[in-house]
Amino acid sequence: MEVRAKKALGQHFLTDQSIARGIVDALKGNKVLEVGPGMGVLTQYLLPRPDTFYKTVEIDGESVVYLKKHYPSLGDNLIEGDFLKMDLGTVFEGEYSVIGNFPYNISSQIFFKILEHRDQIPEVVCMIQKEVAERIAEKPGTKTYGILSVFLQAWYDIEYLFTVGSGAFNPPPKVQSAVIRLTRNSRTSLGCDEKLFRTIVKSSFGMRRKTLRNSLKPVISSAIASGIAVDTADPVFDLRPERLGVEDFIELTNRLKP
Repeated sequence: MEVRAKKALGQHFLTDQSIARGIVDALKGNKVLEVGPGMGVLTQYLLPRPDTFYKTVEIDGESVVYLKKHYPSLGDNLIEGDFLKMDLGTVFEGEYSVIGNFPYNISSQIFFKILEHRDQIPEVVCMIQKEVAERIAEKPGTKTYGILSVFLQAWYDIEYLFTVGSGAFNPPPKVQSAVIRLTRNSRTSLGCDEKLFRTIVKSSFGMRRKTLRNSLKPVISSAIASGIAVDTADPVFDLRPERLGVEDFIELTNRLKP
């Protein structure tokens, strides 16, 4: 029995065993949640790992049937459900790592979900679309640097591990893939209003071709109306968002906080 790849779920099953082993070998943690195991290409290498407590979540019923048949030892550690709707705080007690070949169409949503539980998830090893991987790992000053870059780099150190060609999958995707590792950094607080930080980052990159003076006009106006002395002639407002690193956005947030 083979599982039929479903376009609606963004499924492209990894078939290259050397790539699968490489992904699992990049994982350091022993308490692990796999997202979307499919036909178990990573599962087969995760289950035998010594001292590893492994759970996996799969939304595709056909894959669940396959996994139950081929990996009966999973038992209740195979969770049938939607990762995006799970309460990640109840999967394990304490910290745990996340691993998986993330569906391209929801990879950003998966990362935002992980960010919500960043203090419980110190490590993520995943394969995603190469373009998205480059964007996440990119440093300020480039066209690919964006919202996800800032949000993830605020809390995680990002490592681009290796590129994976389309021939490693069935069916082959139209794009290349890449494996990255996220490791929780030592930051315990942004040191600013997180809600305003998110607003400023999203507003800035939502109009990324404009200067901050234009893209943040509503935020600046609100700050001024609240009595904050904002020097709109400051050269920082002449910049476009890709020129600002995480610390720059934090500083800007503090300057515009009513």
